[in-house]
Amino acid sequence: MTKHERRADRILIVDDDPRIRQMVTRYFEDEGFIVHGASDGQGMRKALSEHVIDLILLDLVLPNSEDGLALAREVRSGSDVPIVMLTGRDDVLDRIIGLEVGADDYIPKPFHLREVLARVRSILRRRRPVEAVQQEVGQVLEFDGWKLEISRRRLLNPQDEEVELTTGEFDMLAVMVRNAGRVLTREMLMDQTRGRQLEAFDRAIDAQIARLRKKIEPNPAHPTFIRSVRGVGYIFTGGSQKPEARNA
Repeated sequence: MTKHERRADRILIVDDDPRIRQMVTRYFEDEGFIVHGASDGQGMRKALSEHVIDLILLDLVLPNSEDGLALAREVRSGSDVPIVMLTGRDDVLDRIIGLEVGADDYIPKPFHLREVLARVRSILRRRRPVEAVQQEVGQVLEFDGWKLEISRRRLLNPQDEEVELTTGEFDMLAVMVRNAGRVLTREMLMDQTRGRQLEAFDRAIDAQIARLRKKIEPNPAHPTFIRSVRGVGYIFTGGSQKPEARNA
């Protein structure tokens, strides 16, 4: 593999319906992906232990008393692999809870495979820096001793320790730091972090901000970096610095 080539993206579909697993597998394999399937949490854990997975398509309702939300929490507790929730329940509350536990997107059933593919590719593009975008190679955004390494997708605290962020949290923080001092509405944050027009769920954005505050604020109850602007959205007030290129 040359430096201009990269391995095929590897996704894991976790769904107890074999027809859906087969349908997704065939479609994504035709699009150049490597696909693994699992019918429950045990199969999911086995696949994650044996392979480097780039994205998980996770059904919300699974057998054996292990639902998708519980599995998403389990995955997110030790990994930032992107998670796309799939569900036949078109319930806004379920969707919000899914995003709150760290899912990167939510797709109701029945779904169109082309839409699933487009969303998966969008998430993977945001996660993996594009080599052609030379200005982002080695770019570091800094604020009050914190360092956000764009190409490596890492956040380092003032003690130079890495703080784990989900894909959505990293994208949210990068947008806010780049727009320091500017009030951002929830719609603007949703658009810039998800790269497409999507119905903006206020609680989903608020939940992601709450998780970020717990990771970067000295006192999340009285935030100094990410402040709320009542009735509008949020503003990042950390002492941000202009991005600079560093040898990574």
